[in-house]
Amino acid sequence: MKTILRLVRFPNLILIVLSQALVQACLLAEGVNWSKALEPGFLLLTLYTVLIAAAGYIINDYYDVKIDAINKPDRMLVGRKIRRRRAMFAHLILSFIGVAGGLLLSIPVGLINLGAVLLLWGYSARLKKMLLIGNVVISLLSASMLLIVAVYADTLNNITIGYSLFALLISLIREIIKDMEDVKGDASFDCRTLPIVAGLRNTKLVLYPLIAAFQAFLVVVILHPRTSLQHDLYMVILVLAPSIWLLLKLIRADRKRDFTYLSNLNKLIMLTGILSMLFVL
Repeated sequence: MKTILRLVRFPNLILIVLSQALVQACLLAEGVNWSKALEPGFLLLTLYTVLIAAAGYIINDYYDVKIDAINKPDRMLVGRKIRRRRAMFAHLILSFIGVAGGLLLSIPVGLINLGAVLLLWGYSARLKKMLLIGNVVISLLSASMLLIVAVYADTLNNITIGYSLFALLISLIREIIKDMEDVKGDASFDCRTLPIVAGLRNTKLVLYPLIAAFQAFLVVVILHPRTSLQHDLYMVILVLAPSIWLLLKLIRADRKRDFTYLSNLNKLIMLTGILSMLFVL
């Protein structure tokens, strides 16, 4: 069981469940209404999203066996503890349930889920090796994870779009940092990620304006008249301040462990940003 939970990145799946529950209970309801997150249709929506995400992690490991042998040999699962054929079968079953179930909920949800499955397959097989394309794909999928809740509820509002933009920006930053972390293994298998094509120094020059844009977005949100004082203080202390620290640490980063630290810090910022939904109104 422990191996399976590691394979599907269980903590990341919990983050997906939490994110969608917060959108449903905080952004699409009056005040904070947790009963909205217990509606059968929403629970099924979250289940199908989680299954597709899990399938995406499995197919990614399936295609990354050789690269992971260099980047993270101690954490390899597919090809070592789990047979590749079984991993592919699990991916297909989970993807089918996610898409078919989504179609039963609504046609738009089913189409979004189908698009996510195809993009995750394409990302794992090819797109992740291409300059910035793979990074953008994962960022768009992170944003769609929040948007699909509003699409299913047929209640797309500016706040939900704002949080989706937050997810897109912070995910794009993290994906590029992860490429900097994995540059050694990626370079051995003809990947053309930004750090390989442009070098670590020039990749930082791309990240600086991205982080600045992210911080400018946070400032706009904090200064918005409709947000509460609690929300604004939370954002300054637990989202904006860590992002400034991220920028300062990035300037000096030059080793794998430095980029691992930055990637984990980025994930923390993503978590605190998502939790800010509790205080948005």
